[in-house]
Amino acid sequence: MMFTENNKRFIKRSAIAAALLALLTVSLAVIPSFKAVVVQASPGSECSDDCQEQLTAARTATAQYHNESKALADGFISTFECVSAPGLGTMGVHYVNPSRMMDINVDVTQPEALLYIRQDDGSMRLVGMEYVAPVLSNGIPWFGGPNNPPPVIDNPAPTLFGRTFDGPMPGHEPGQPWHYDLHVWAWRDNPYGLFFPFNPKLRCQ
Repeated sequence: MMFTENNKRFIKRSAIAAALLALLTVSLAVIPSFKAVVVQASPGSECSDDCQEQLTAARTATAQYHNESKALADGFISTFECVSAPGLGTMGVHYVNPSRMMDINVDVTQPEALLYIRQDDGSMRLVGMEYVAPVLSNGIPWFGGPNNPPPVIDNPAPTLFGRTFDGPMPGHEPGQPWHYDLHVWAWRDNPYGLFFPFNPKLRCQ
């Protein structure tokens, strides 16, 4: 989709604000829907051969970020807050790359956010990625609240790894637009599934 220069500037300003504020917590309003779909995933059942190829590409691209300093040098910014939900598990600390939050393009090798867990020694361990795309309405991200959905949606939910993103969903915090997202536990096994937003094996420190 093509954007005007005004739209690009608007998206850039909005995305930077949203990236730093919006991924800190998950709205309590969406937690019941997550609980309703918790299942024990069978190994390999979620990821076809094409998915495995994309997963390999994603791991190759993000392996360097096991070194937290490399992620910071490449423009990822820590939100510091470790996200968790009672009865579901943990997402971890989001490290967001604002420059990748500006448009609807998604690429397995360029996640919009990295997921880290703090270790006992204070170091940060890479456990997964999150891919995010804003919901556009009339060419710009839609910032309506939970009870104010977009009047029109320009872009359907993206697909990566053979999986359609979750959403559209309202922003989880003030400053985040309606969006689609997809969590991928590329670096830590998740018994709830490769793409389930929370991981019960993880705990915030």
